[in-house]
Order: sequence, then C-alpha cells, then structure tokens
Amino acid sequence: MFSEYRIHPALLHLLYCLLCSAGEEVLRLQELEGNTVTIHTGLTGVQSDAHILWFYGPENVDIKIVNSQIIRGEIITDYDSERFRDRLQLNRNSGSLTIRNISREDPGLYKLQIITERTSVWSFNVKVYAPALKPVIRNQAEKRSVSLRESCSSLCSVENGKDVSLSWYEEKERISSISSSDSSERLYLPLNVTNPNYSTYTCVAANPVSNQTTQLDVTELL
Repeated sequence: MFSEYRIHPALLHLLYCLLCSAGEEVLRLQELEGNTVTIHTGLTGVQSDAHILWFYGPENVDIKIVNSQIIRGEIITDYDSERFRDRLQLNRNSGSLTIRNISREDPGLYKLQIITERTSVWSFNVKVYAPALKPVIRNQAEKRSVSLRESCSSLCSVENGKDVSLSWYEEKERISSISSSDSSERLYLPLNVTNPNYSTYTCVAANPVSNQTTQLDVTELL
C-alpha cells in the first residue's frame, strides 16, 4: 500500500484532452518521471461485484496488468505485469490506477474495463517526461557598435529532449524561442543585448511538465 504523492504545480502540469470515439472515452495525460501518479477515472461507487481489468499497450499490444474480481465472495486483485512489479495500486471504488515511480519506460495507452451487466471501456494515453535541464549561458567576449549603441552577445544552450523548447525573456516578455524534433542535438539560442543596465534577461528551458531558468548576469557584459 502506498499513498498518493501530491506533485508541486510548478513541476507538473496535467493536460487533459477529451475525445470521444464509438462511446469510448480517451484522456491524454502528461506526467513527470519519478513521481507517483494516479490515472483518475472520475467514477465513484463502482459496483462492489464488478470485474475490473487494466491493460497496458505500449505498441498497440494490450498487456493485462491488473485483474480484480470477486471469487467466492472475496476480492482477489492480481497485478500481473513484470514491468510494473509492485508499483501499481487499484482503487476498486473508482477504478482509478496509481503508478508509483513512473518512468520514461512507461508511456503508452492504458485501458480500463469495468464489467458488470455490461462492459464499459476507458482509454488513457500517458506521456512521461524527464525534468527539463537547467540552461547554460555563455557570453561572447567581443562587443560591437549597433546604431551607435554598445551591443553584447550571449548564447544560451541546453541538452535537447522530448518536446523541449529554449526561450529568451526580456523582463516577462518572450523575445525569441527555438525547438527541434532532433533530440540528439543540443539547442542553442543567441541573444544580442543592448543597454544591459535597463533590462533583465532570462533563458528558460521547458517541456510540457517542467521548466528551468537561468538569468543573464549583466555585470559580465559591462
């Protein structure tokens, strides 16, 4: 048994997108690796004699991971998957499934079947992200004159990953951004700073569930 860990909203953002297809409810859920998360069904008071099944399909193959049913008046719940071992916990009242220490090996389609007089099916598409890494700022040594003002160049970079973006902010306004689908390439984003005494510049590396910031030290540009 384990209790649900509440994730700080600054680190974890849940995005639910509701679709309907042939009566089947599909939810998309984005999570940060390492956390304990619950796939909520939104149900309450599932029939006490219901047969509850959870399946996991990383590559369009359904693997049964939870099988909970009443046998001779006793609730028997089997957690069948070696992949998840002791990381799963079923709530029979709602059908919700808790996954402890979720990893980047766990994304895919999770399917819930609740069997009573009829069979109801829900699907949940889960994505798992590593925490965004802290960006690094490198200042260029050379300075040049632009429009009669002194201009300095800084370069922000970060290791790329799934759905990572890199952005420069002047005060609270985003002034440039970059992303790449090639996660093997490091992201680089230059910045030309004019009159560094009058603005605060911050580089932000972000993915859908986390972000990291580094503030430009303008004293190194003076």
